[in-house]
Amino acid sequence: MFTGIVEKAGNIEKIKPTGKSIELTVRANVSGSGLKIGASVAVNGCCLTAVKISSHGKFKLVQFDLLTETWKRTSFQFLKVGALVNLERPLRAGGEFGGHFVTGHIDGTGKILRWEKSGADHILEIAAPKNVMRYVIEKGSIAIDGISLTVAGVGQKDFWIWIIPHTLKVTALHEKQTGDMVNLEADMLGKYAEKFSLRRAVG
Repeated sequence: MFTGIVEKAGNIEKIKPTGKSIELTVRANVSGSGLKIGASVAVNGCCLTAVKISSHGKFKLVQFDLLTETWKRTSFQFLKVGALVNLERPLRAGGEFGGHFVTGHIDGTGKILRWEKSGADHILEIAAPKNVMRYVIEKGSIAIDGISLTVAGVGQKDFWIWIIPHTLKVTALHEKQTGDMVNLEADMLGKYAEKFSLRRAVG
């Protein structure tokens, strides 16, 4: 379980296809501290398992094995070596909960339609698939590349949010451009509410 509060942005060090899987190596700083093999890390919001860790000065090189299915269903397929990715370790018992419940299971990818400065902030507008849009509500929560954000407005096929300077600075969002793809995870509370409503309607 994650919160969507990104600890640090890391860089993709290597992408290596190996038949049925892809080796993804990330250069991590803060998020690599104390990390052990077998531990979970949210990389751009996708929960991955660290399979190899090596030290390089103050950095850690963390390797993850991605199934081809994961690769195709996430925005990883569009990233290149050197690209920034958001990193977050799982929420610890008793830890500070500053975002919302994020599972690390990506629901789909969205396309950035608008990404522009507005005063001191930025507006980010994203086109999303139906299976994500059904759970998007104004003032609700959504995870974009693993970042817990609040929805400012909702259209039929898209939604938009406001990005404050701090979020822009400490996450990989400052590398994004119009047309880029991002990982999306809808608020799990909305999914449960929908399921309970369907059960009551049937029962």
